[in-house]
Amino acid sequence: MDSITQLIKNEIQKQYKSVKRFSEASGIPYTTLSNALTKGIGGTAYDTVVKMCSLLGIKQAYSDDIILFNKEFHDVYTMLAALDEKGVHTVTTVLNVEYNRCKENNDDTTIKGFAGISYASKPVIDDERMLELVRRLKGEESS
Repeated sequence: MDSITQLIKNEIQKQYKSVKRFSEASGIPYTTLSNALTKGIGGTAYDTVVKMCSLLGIKQAYSDDIILFNKEFHDVYTMLAALDEKGVHTVTTVLNVEYNRCKENNDDTTIKGFAGISYASKPVIDDERMLELVRRLKGEESS
């Protein structure tokens, strides 16, 4: 299943708990939604997809670069959505530490907040790719 269909499915489940409820709230026929979510959004009328995305708060993008960025963002979002409260707190804490380090251009951060556990493994996304994603998120041009 393509990532956009999966994203829409996840958001319907998260926000409306069922396709039937989303159908009732959106006015989109249940059979249309069911077919789109089973076969993939690609065969669904453009207006219907736009309406679904709008109601679910999903921003649409048309550039290949943005779609790639959105896939990576979607993968991270999917993992975050699966975390419990402790996991979300841990990720938020690490994100805040890293954001402040980058904002202050301070590469001399301490690992004290991570109970002595230092960074030793290979990153999932290399530093340059992550910086590029952050630039895109901020709306800055690539260098």
